[in-house]
Amino acid sequence: MTGDLDRIDMKMLRHLQKNGRLTNAELATLADVSPATCHRRTQRLFDEGYIRTVRAMVQPQKVDRGALVMVGVVLDRSTPESFAQFEQAVTKLSFVLDCNLVAGDFDYFLKIRVKDMADFNRIHGSQLIALPGVRQTRTFFVMKEVIDNALLDF
Repeated sequence: MTGDLDRIDMKMLRHLQKNGRLTNAELATLADVSPATCHRRTQRLFDEGYIRTVRAMVQPQKVDRGALVMVGVVLDRSTPESFAQFEQAVTKLSFVLDCNLVAGDFDYFLKIRVKDMADFNRIHGSQLIALPGVRQTRTFFVMKEVIDNALLDF
């Protein structure tokens, strides 16, 4: 919701989304405000949850996590309890980048980074199918990442 944001806040968010390493002084110049105003507004954007965090985007291939895998998961029951158990367990798996509850043929889609197919086969057999309530998984190895972590359009 952007109801509480003015054009300066929006401008600051757009610049920070493109480059989270901007200094307060650089951001203030780009947003046409004083450094003190910029700092106060940036802090408010954090405090109100518009900015969740700032972090580096690590190149997966450089840290031996070059394989991207999407996994569709079907649970054996569609109950709030089974969803909660699955969600609680999947958050503990460090190789899972994203987990989304979806409508359609699957209950969840997982985005996973691994070293290679053998690495995925190991974790699939030992951890993924052991998650609570999992009836079926369907695996999709990504051949090419066309868009990855695109900027939000606002």
